[in-house]
Amino acid sequence: MKNLKAFIIPSVIGILGFRENGELVGKVLFPKDPKKIAEKLERVNLGEIIEEMKILIDKLKSEGYENFVFENAELAQSVRENLKLNTEVESPSDIGDMLRENLEDYAAKVQFLESPSELSELIHEVSMEISRMSVKKAAEKRDFLVIQAIEALDDLDKTLNLFAGRMREWYGLHFPELTRLINNHEAYARLVYNLGKRENFSEENLSKYNLPKRKISQLVKAAQTSMGANLYEADINQIQTLCGQFLNLHEARRKIEKYLEGIMKEEAPNISALTGPILGARLIALAGGLENLAKMPSSTIQVLGAEKALFRSLTTGARPPKHGVLFQHALVHGAKKSLRGKISRVLSGKIAIAARTDAFRGGYVAEHLKEDLFKKIEEIKKKGSKQKPSKRGRKRGRDHRRRRKQR
Repeated sequence: MKNLKAFIIPSVIGILGFRENGELVGKVLFPKDPKKIAEKLERVNLGEIIEEMKILIDKLKSEGYENFVFENAELAQSVRENLKLNTEVESPSDIGDMLRENLEDYAAKVQFLESPSELSELIHEVSMEISRMSVKKAAEKRDFLVIQAIEALDDLDKTLNLFAGRMREWYGLHFPELTRLINNHEAYARLVYNLGKRENFSEENLSKYNLPKRKISQLVKAAQTSMGANLYEADINQIQTLCGQFLNLHEARRKIEKYLEGIMKEEAPNISALTGPILGARLIALAGGLENLAKMPSSTIQVLGAEKALFRSLTTGARPPKHGVLFQHALVHGAKKSLRGKISRVLSGKIAIAARTDAFRGGYVAEHLKEDLFKKIEEIKKKGSKQKPSKRGRKRGRDHRRRRKQR
């Protein structure tokens, strides 16, 4: 007989082969271990040719079967490419539906189980194993680590701001002038933690902290003429403890940021090069993962982080947002207000390409994307400079000139 066709159907009991009329013509059974069955079925679902399937196909091939039908398109492609056989896809197939409806009878027929009633328990255990594997696989995705890291940075920023406010207010009772003279929170905390009382803010002590001479002179003078209260040593010690905790948190933030830069270069090198690792990580977090970001159109990426404004626009008819977190990009926030929307649109388009390239491992294309991005932004800026101001803008200019004359 020529041109025989076999349906290859995976199930919890093993890989079964059927003729077009539904007759069972071959089988290779799985070991009766739910974990091993789950692993084999998961590999089959991903389009992998497992050993049991290869044995069954070789057996059927030796019996004259030339065409093999699968319900899984990826599996059919793998068999066609790797085993050089003719394959078809029928999803779902009538043969597969028949097997699934009568699986208990087939399990007893091929002597996989002693009793058909045992099948429901096996299916439950296999389903639980597949669920565990899916959860574990999802948790192992590296982009989920990116999401956790950027959220940790956000939490640390909130905590550091709270600590900084409390630290300055508390120590301000003793040396209020220091708040005005030192704007950087980390530098402020380090000075208070190491020097303590304002009497220790001498030129000799301050010279160890890489401060400009002018700033040192101002600090020394402010400490000598301060209007702050005199606090006990125990009071200063408590403030220094708070400053120490602030510095520890600041160091933890620095380490997480460095870790995030490394993981972004590893997992999303194109996005990282295009947006910077922190902004890129924030986009991935807002999208819910790298693959989700890759599936988004550029118009959605453009307004990520501006969901409230977008919803308000849709419900009230207000102007839609021109950008979301993309405003943090230097090319956007450094541009004229009238050009930010256009630049955000171009940037989001390049990010969409970068995300798809990173998600599906398409290589490194960031330099080409950046080159094209800068070229388009230059064109936008040139067009923007040539455009005449709107009627509203001309009216505002006339009003401004009139007010100047009146003065």
